[in-house]
Amino acid sequence: MNTKISTSLLTLFSLCGISTNCPSVCTCIGNQTDCSDLNQLASMDSILNQLPYNTTFLTLSTNNFPAVEPGTFSNLSSLLHLDLSRNILSTLHPSSFSQLNKLDFLDLSENLLVELPVNLFSELRSLTELVLRDNRLKELNPGQFKGLMELKRLDLSSNSLCCLPMYLLDGLQNLVWLSLVGNKLRTLQRTSLEPATDLQHILLEGNPWNCSCKLIPLKHWLEWTLYRGGHVDSVNCSSPTNLYGKDLRNIPMEMFRHCYPLYLETRSSSFAEGHPVTAGSPGDCIRQRYRPVSVRRAAATVVVAGVVCGVVCVLMVVTATYGCIYAMLAAHEQQQLMHGNSQQQQPLIVVKEPEQDEKEDLVATIAKEEEALECAEWMAFPPEVSV
Repeated sequence: MNTKISTSLLTLFSLCGISTNCPSVCTCIGNQTDCSDLNQLASMDSILNQLPYNTTFLTLSTNNFPAVEPGTFSNLSSLLHLDLSRNILSTLHPSSFSQLNKLDFLDLSENLLVELPVNLFSELRSLTELVLRDNRLKELNPGQFKGLMELKRLDLSSNSLCCLPMYLLDGLQNLVWLSLVGNKLRTLQRTSLEPATDLQHILLEGNPWNCSCKLIPLKHWLEWTLYRGGHVDSVNCSSPTNLYGKDLRNIPMEMFRHCYPLYLETRSSSFAEGHPVTAGSPGDCIRQRYRPVSVRRAAATVVVAGVVCGVVCVLMVVTATYGCIYAMLAAHEQQQLMHGNSQQQQPLIVVKEPEQDEKEDLVATIAKEEEALECAEWMAFPPEVSV
């Protein structure tokens, strides 16, 4: 019974153009098919039609495939892993990977790719790792990776990239690993990396970095990434000459003190015009007067200084108020003391009652009358006569 069912399925697959056998030049183990190192083949069409319909892992590396035509893998909708490395691919069409909605891994490393179609990866919604290492890519479109919401690892190392578009990583919130090793990057805008909010590992070694004022925002971003527990490899400067060979991560901010006036001016003008703040400003930095204060700590310094000044002002007001109150109390106490002393020094004035005054006047009058009477008697009877 089982034999009849198997025979029927094989017949059905054959009628539908679906192969269930492994190509003779490939190695098939379960759902994994290895068709690597087939140098005698100049086109992959000769073997793709023979692949098992349920293939999930497909390796086509180390071949001489120059291109991937539109819809080449449309019959392999179950594909999860696709390796096209070590070929001579120079041409890819926007629909080269159409219908691969389940694809999780794509390796296009060690090929001859100079540019990529804008919508090349637009249908790879489940892709978590993309390898574009060792190609000849000179630039990328800002929307190159648009729609890759699940992408976690992106390898762009060993290419010829001179810059990274500002919006290249927009929408890649799950990206945790990024390699830009061995490109031609002289500068890199911080705003190009900030959209990847979960980025924890970034590899930047092997680029001719120009450690001028334009690289200050990147230095701050790298320091912030390290502070959060992320990993950043060495960023060795190629210019200017006084910083040649030094690692940007370890250069003290005092070496960039001449950049602060121009850097702050650029930030202020960008905010005023409503544009996003870019890294540095056009042209080389102009040496300005020394500014020891770090731009990163300026806001905190202003806040702390304001708090301290406020506390000092409050203490001064309280002290002044206390001094005034104390002076008023002391003056009042001194005034009372002086008033008490003046009262003690004045002579006592005895207030006589009116009746007592009348008695004294009456006694004096009687005394005077008695004296006058004695005098009159002496004059009327002289002493001789009285004897």
